[in-house]
Amino acid sequence: MAKVLMKGNEAIAEAAVRAGGLCYFCYPITPQSEVAEYLSRRMPEVGGTFLQGESEVAVSNMLYGAAGAGVRAWSTSSSPGISLMMEALSYIAASELPTVVVNIVRTGPGLGGILPSQGDYLQAVKGGGHGDYRCLVYAPSSVQEAVELMPLAFDRADRYRNPVIVLGDGMIGQMMEPVEFREHEFPPLPPKDWATDGCKGRKPNIVNSLYLDPVKEEELNQRLAAKYERMKQNEVMYEEYMTDRPYEVLLVAYGTTARVCKTAIKKLAEDRIGAALLRPITLFPFPSARLYELAKPVKFLMSVEMSCGQMVEDVELGVRCEKPVYFYGRQGGLVPTPEEVVDQVKKRLGKGA
Repeated sequence: MAKVLMKGNEAIAEAAVRAGGLCYFCYPITPQSEVAEYLSRRMPEVGGTFLQGESEVAVSNMLYGAAGAGVRAWSTSSSPGISLMMEALSYIAASELPTVVVNIVRTGPGLGGILPSQGDYLQAVKGGGHGDYRCLVYAPSSVQEAVELMPLAFDRADRYRNPVIVLGDGMIGQMMEPVEFREHEFPPLPPKDWATDGCKGRKPNIVNSLYLDPVKEEELNQRLAAKYERMKQNEVMYEEYMTDRPYEVLLVAYGTTARVCKTAIKKLAEDRIGAALLRPITLFPFPSARLYELAKPVKFLMSVEMSCGQMVEDVELGVRCEKPVYFYGRQGGLVPTPEEVVDQVKKRLGKGA
């Protein structure tokens, strides 16, 4: 199949359509509004549903209702909009319903700006809303990978009956790259006999997240916790770069920043400094076990981010505080450059900046 040049937001939209995500609710916010613009034209062509809600709060509760009916419902937004959706995501997780939410992250806190950021890491991987719930979180580093992760996100949402977040950033959403749409095959899903799709001769299904009996509420929490443990066992994804050769520094980065780090590693090699990269593709579950193994030969690790260091704690936990973990990042929409990363590594090695 030939590749086509597409903007990230539009490619994500098309990948979702091809994955069966034919029920889409949205509220416009930059830098992800092209998803909605694209789908406003595309959904009528494929018999799908496009609905622009009056707010992100409304949109998230539309997701709740549609997911409860068993359809592949999804949405996209950006940081402040995602914050408004967090209450409903907690309800959706507690009700054990599948949905996919794409966050094309912008700067913050507050309204921030429309430039790229990774400042929503903690919100995504630690739950974001209230209560003990987690979302499976994917972090693409290219438009092609975003296209590949969308069908996986829908499948895993259905398989675990849980919200899945695809965490991009303004660069992933706005950049144009050649993409190829490939067919994806997954094992058959269990029947959605829990869906509120009409009784049809059976007892009514009830979608609920309210448990006034503390014993029942504890049973729910324990069932959800067991689900998240299964995710940790089965869903960890990561990429290694230059780990097949000697290295003394391990960089940890995800998304757009990981691409910067790959260039930095090449530049460090020119100065005979061995560096490697671990790129988490799933931010939850985090690839802690592999990180621990890769960190054994290094002098230190460095977490490189477009934030004030939101992933650092997970890196420290991954290496069990046995190796130094440093941080370098830019904020406000500024992207770390390979030269800046090189300088930071040399500084920590005592080889000058």
